[in-house]
Amino acid sequence: MKILCGRWGAATPAAIFAAVAIVIAASVAIAPAAGAHVPRPEVDPFYAAPADLADYPDGAITRSRQIPLYGLPLPVSAWQVQYRTNDASDRPVPGMTTVMVPNLPWFGPGERPLLSYQTAEDSLGSQCAPSYALRGGREIGGISTWIDTPFMAAALLRGWAVVISDYEGPQSRFLDGVNSGRGVLDGIRAARALAPGGVGPTSPLGAWGYSGGAFATLWAAQMQPDYAPDVRFAGITSGGVPANWPAIARGGDGTVQAGLTMLVVLAVAQNNPDAGIVEMLNDRGRTMLAEDATACGLDLVLKYINARVDDYTVEPNLLSHPNFRAATDPQELGAGAPAAPTYLYHSTTDDVIPVAGFTGLLDRYCAQGADISFVHSLLPSHNPTAVGEAPGAMAFLADRFAGVPVAPGCHGG
Repeated sequence: MKILCGRWGAATPAAIFAAVAIVIAASVAIAPAAGAHVPRPEVDPFYAAPADLADYPDGAITRSRQIPLYGLPLPVSAWQVQYRTNDASDRPVPGMTTVMVPNLPWFGPGERPLLSYQTAEDSLGSQCAPSYALRGGREIGGISTWIDTPFMAAALLRGWAVVISDYEGPQSRFLDGVNSGRGVLDGIRAARALAPGGVGPTSPLGAWGYSGGAFATLWAAQMQPDYAPDVRFAGITSGGVPANWPAIARGGDGTVQAGLTMLVVLAVAQNNPDAGIVEMLNDRGRTMLAEDATACGLDLVLKYINARVDDYTVEPNLLSHPNFRAATDPQELGAGAPAAPTYLYHSTTDDVIPVAGFTGLLDRYCAQGADISFVHSLLPSHNPTAVGEAPGAMAFLADRFAGVPVAPGCHGG
């Protein structure tokens, strides 16, 4: 991928951040025990909720600490920040975010832009949270964060600050849109309150996520006008957008991606105890529920290759059952539309998230008068599209940060 230098111009920053990506990848590959000293979030006192958490306003910082990014001596200043947010039941919970700023001054106009970047957390356990990997935790669940390093580096290369929140929250609630959206929005509030390295109240704000990260990004975008009117985005970008969860789950069932289907089933069962999903599991299914209650998405992908949900239920077709649909319907995007200009992209041959759901979401957004630029990408399948379409997403954000106007309405192809 070609990374543009923006106002930095010189090749030196590009070389620095290319080296950063290489060093991180190498450290993960050859030194998996290097982060053994980094405690998991569930046993790290820094993550524990303060006794007076409810007394803090939404997005307020409760504690912070500076960290070496990935546990390495990199040319980036990084902080972990705990903040107050609220779960989907309106209970105050401690959020955690990582704020990164390149160790170079911002030469652009105004205050340094701030990009909220959402990784595909896709997990049921806190060891899979991006903050743990970004501090130097070395477990396989960190792969969703590690593989996004080039995208983070590209943003830092442009001089932008980056905030990456554990948007699933302390209970790692995958497939909980309200919980995720609030985690993102309050994480941005916390990053602005920290105000590192030129970030301030007038910094242009953007958000970007792919796949599971797109789910959190767009929930935040939809919720922003009501939940966080002070968080005004200049632009939103998302790709590989999850829409129509039953179709996503059915598409992976019985394939090499079956672990993602199991992730959806487990999340629905855990997040909705009254939905009747647990009662539809057989002994094998209940064993799965117990054994994998805190698994990372990759753990499940490796464990359940070619598995079929019917083998874990007392009756067939759980993924088409009304109870399953009733549990997933509230998590579908599109009830509201982003207020900010938005750039969306999705492969027409996506092998993880069927493109029909994306097209349907576009129709819902456009019917609500959203300003959407969209791309039905011809790049093959899910993962290559994440890489191949990233330059367009980055360019869209750069234009919004620069104040370039967008054509109103929906347009693309």
